[in-house]
Amino acid sequence: MKKVIVPVRKLAGEIELPGDKSISHRALMLTSLADGESEIYNLSACQDVKSTAQCLRELGIKIEMANNRCVVQGKGLVGLNQPDKVLDAGNSGTTMRLLSGILAGQEFPSCITGDESLRRRPMRRIIEPLRAMGAVISGRNDNFAPLCIEKGALKGIEHKLKIASAQVKSSILLAGLFAEGETIVDEPALSRDHTERMLDFLGAEIVAKKRRVVVKSFPRLRAKKIIVPGDISSAAFFLAAAAIVPDSEIRLKNVGMNPSRTGILDVLKMMGKNVRIENFKITNNEEMADLIMTSHKLKGVEIGGALIPRVIDEIPIIAILATQAEGETVIRDAVELRVKETDRIRSVVENLKKMGAQVQELPDGLVIQGSQKLKGTKIDSFGDHRIAMSFAVAGLVAEGETEILGAECADISHPSFFVQLEKIYA
Repeated sequence: MKKVIVPVRKLAGEIELPGDKSISHRALMLTSLADGESEIYNLSACQDVKSTAQCLRELGIKIEMANNRCVVQGKGLVGLNQPDKVLDAGNSGTTMRLLSGILAGQEFPSCITGDESLRRRPMRRIIEPLRAMGAVISGRNDNFAPLCIEKGALKGIEHKLKIASAQVKSSILLAGLFAEGETIVDEPALSRDHTERMLDFLGAEIVAKKRRVVVKSFPRLRAKKIIVPGDISSAAFFLAAAAIVPDSEIRLKNVGMNPSRTGILDVLKMMGKNVRIENFKITNNEEMADLIMTSHKLKGVEIGGALIPRVIDEIPIIAILATQAEGETVIRDAVELRVKETDRIRSVVENLKKMGAQVQELPDGLVIQGSQKLKGTKIDSFGDHRIAMSFAVAGLVAEGETEILGAECADISHPSFFVQLEKIYA
């Protein structure tokens, strides 16, 4: 499917964003391991989260969804059943990596695979620490899905991550629920901490201080009501759009404000624009608030170091912002982008050059010249939802029509993205 984007004069209106994808994955997995019936509201309806739900159903968990309410019948830590077939994580790296940690602690063998894109993404980063804990796990070329996991006696370890990764950290912590003794994860920079927060909310013994997390084994998780905040990674596209389209003002309601995820707000502030925050509250250990964004003149910035893990998913849309800012923007330390749904560094560079932008590809990032007039053209999404949505925003300020090829991949994280974007056309 292709989507045609035309330039607009301004954006205005109010949007209720879909539930945070990262929190939705964890809500489904951890309530499945809790005792009793949990209710989850505003669960993301994206394809990745549907993949998690289907895998859990294959493991014997009853999950019912109606309107904005999801009911999970948790069966406790040892209540999962051996699946009748290979589990399919679709395009979701979160599903595969986190669920592998849970499967490593089960009494039965299992296998998990994914689509062609996911089968190309590296899994050694979870294979090695899970093996160190005693898991029996194998993969294609010892690095790629399908992953096959057999019963092993798990023991807690202390693992130091070389690169900050919430998915790897979470996989180890979830395996730690089934391991003898304590499991400790140290990371070089703070990555998103939704797993730690939800484990604490459901009753696990877990201590997180700065970049060190300690979890104790065999907790009794309690079923609870969970409200999923709006996805700030989805909000980033609308914040960027309102920033660069003149005379714009939009309100995004109930957006997740977890400090490990608000790097996009920090980047916007560095570029010269404060986002107005209203109606702040905390629900099930997660902060949320309304965000009000107006158009503003931006300036180029340098982004790297500890900020990168907090904006790793937002870098493609930050690159679009950079083309409209005054001066040069440099992004470094983002080599993790090379192993996402596509090589996002290369994908951004190729598409920006198609639009006439001056951009340089670095091994671990990009250099983008600002104050550029973009030209509408045919954009390849490369099957990557964040590339499709980022260049849809670019199309709002480009001359002529911009065609997003493979635009349906936005459904992976935000099925209503194009509908909501059209809603705020003024």
